[in-house]
Amino acid sequence: MTNGERIDRSETRGGFEPRATAKQPAIAQAIAALSLFVAFYVATLFAGGYLSALAGVYFGQWVTLIAVSVATIATVAILEGGHWRLGLFVAPRLAVRECLLGCGAAVLLIAAADGLVMLTTRLRHVSGNGFPWIELIAVYLPAVFHEELLFRGYPFQKLWRMNRLVAVAFTSIVFAALHGGNNAVSWLAMVNLFLAGILLALAYARYERLWFPIGIHLAWNLLSGPILGYNVSGFVANETVFRTVGRGTPWLTGGLFGIEGSVWIGIVELAGVALLLRGSRLNREVDYD
Repeated sequence: MTNGERIDRSETRGGFEPRATAKQPAIAQAIAALSLFVAFYVATLFAGGYLSALAGVYFGQWVTLIAVSVATIATVAILEGGHWRLGLFVAPRLAVRECLLGCGAAVLLIAAADGLVMLTTRLRHVSGNGFPWIELIAVYLPAVFHEELLFRGYPFQKLWRMNRLVAVAFTSIVFAALHGGNNAVSWLAMVNLFLAGILLALAYARYERLWFPIGIHLAWNLLSGPILGYNVSGFVANETVFRTVGRGTPWLTGGLFGIEGSVWIGIVELAGVALLLRGSRLNREVDYD
């Protein structure tokens, strides 16, 4: 995968595609790409799980990150001749800047939702037992990179070049659906996860790079879970800087699913989506050179 593609191109409605594939229907290209990607992903996932079980250690999030990395590299190598602007390998100054912007955006959104929860329920924050540094490395970091590569990486970007609205809607539905088996999930949590998928897709659209959504996703998870003390999509951290105690109606507090199950998260997500839509590239032609 490189950022400096230099191959003969043919202009299409959604961007530019290699001439070797320009005559093929866009939908057929997308189906072939997604099918091959899923095949590599599932095969690597099973192989990684089996090998880690044999070794007696199982770091589930790292296995999934390896699986999505292998699927991305293999699919791009086979279908794209090894050339694809993924938006991950960029100048460090761009990566740091956009990641920090994403972190700042997530802090504002989570702080707003948390404040609304505090105002409308009896929940309060009290001192916790510290920050989960081991879980940061074992769970939170690999989970964020895995989900961004899976939902805003090559599969999303392939659909993005075909039809941007389809890309956003489809990946947001799948993003929500794959969290459907999490602990204490509710219909409201599923709606909020769908909105989160849209928010993160639009974050990719802002710069057409991955670091802005990575920053949002990482800070979102860390602030809501290990720092403020909510569960994160049903996941309970062993250590948190603060604990959330008290009582309140689950549709306001989020219940055992965490703040992502609260109606207030849905409201701040809609606000975030509205702001990102103002500067998105959903309806713009983009030169991928």
